[in-house]
Amino acid sequence: MKNTCATLAFLAILACHGLAAERPNVVFILADDMGYGDIGCNGGTFVPTPNIDALARDGIRFTQYTSASPICSPSRAGCTTGMFPARWRLTSYLQARAGNRACGQADFLDANAPSLARTLKTAGYATGHFGKWHMGGGRDVSNAPPFAAYGFDEHASTWESPEPHPDITGSDWIWSPKDKVKRWDRTAFFVDKTLDFLRRHQGQPCYVNLWPDDVHTPWVPADDVPKGETPENFRRVLAELDRQVGRLMSGLKALGIDGQTLVVFASDNGPLPTFKGARAGGLRGSKMSLYEGGIRMPCVVRWPGHAPAGRLDGQTVWNAVDLFPSLCAVAGAALPKEGAFDGEDISAAWNGKTVARAKPLFWEYGRNGTSFKYPQGRGRSPSLAVRDGNWKLLVMADGTGAELYDLGSDPGEARNLAAENPGEAQRLRESVLAWRRSLP
Repeated sequence: MKNTCATLAFLAILACHGLAAERPNVVFILADDMGYGDIGCNGGTFVPTPNIDALARDGIRFTQYTSASPICSPSRAGCTTGMFPARWRLTSYLQARAGNRACGQADFLDANAPSLARTLKTAGYATGHFGKWHMGGGRDVSNAPPFAAYGFDEHASTWESPEPHPDITGSDWIWSPKDKVKRWDRTAFFVDKTLDFLRRHQGQPCYVNLWPDDVHTPWVPADDVPKGETPENFRRVLAELDRQVGRLMSGLKALGIDGQTLVVFASDNGPLPTFKGARAGGLRGSKMSLYEGGIRMPCVVRWPGHAPAGRLDGQTVWNAVDLFPSLCAVAGAALPKEGAFDGEDISAAWNGKTVARAKPLFWEYGRNGTSFKYPQGRGRSPSLAVRDGNWKLLVMADGTGAELYDLGSDPGEARNLAAENPGEAQRLRESVLAWRRSLP
């Protein structure tokens, strides 16, 4: 009752100020394991991606956007909470309980954590989640909080969730031929759910997570093709994801809400396999690496009347944890008082301005050599990273193995400048090690 009264009072205030009609719908498209170099507008050559490229043509393409983690569960928690995921004891992908203990992590995202959907719901938004979740549920974890605990009115999700949809979970695994909706039709299923939700909530601002589990493996583009992680299967899966983005945008136009909808397109973490680095756009590393190939993501923001069409922003450095405060600013939603947010409001960048962040960014991946043994080779990074301006330092949790890069001149992280800049290396080492000591 208290929440209902607070929501009605908030809506009344908005109406008095003429803001209710100005609040946009928000559709947050989060691709799965998509590399920086997968899409055409970032130089990708695997297959044309005309519909994703059209988002960039109609909006702003950001080249300095990073994920909160190089792997799915903590990355998604960063988007959801506006906080570095290790603060909520998420350090790797969520798995069976024994595997979670080995990673030093919880079994699910704590429902007491700040939730973007819950905050926007309190501010009068209708909220839906359609797609992959992977922040609790599946395997032998049966006590993960339901979607409603995070503030979602409606949901349709995969096996790795607290409430998997029966049409896409015919067996106790990620995908099965028993599924009513086959693997190659799943993204279309989520787009249909999204458009239906928006249709039924016209007249009320909506927040929707559209989180397809393409282009994550297994790549199964059809029933009649040989299975496997081959370039051809990847091309077909990527082409289908792009086609469904086009269906979404056509659907927004058909509903007459295209001009009132802010679309954010990004990926949760880097690609694997990378096809010799091509999917990472030539950046070093991959999924499970704190080098740029694991955390620098494709990112486009399309917002008619606000985001200048065709703009390229290569200066604003921002991260998935910034989505929470930025979307709240756009929606006129008050941030929860109990949250010590790591994210910053960078929404001015969505209006075409270059934004300089006030605080450094931190990452952690690799608490031990057993549960975190991949990737191997040159893409295997130290377990901690910090970025402050163009400087990025990677270091082990014991303070050894420092690597310092100037991302302004060396985005491929080829030249370690730690020996040439000992003062800068020491400053950043002390900063990231202090941050690591502050974590649970």
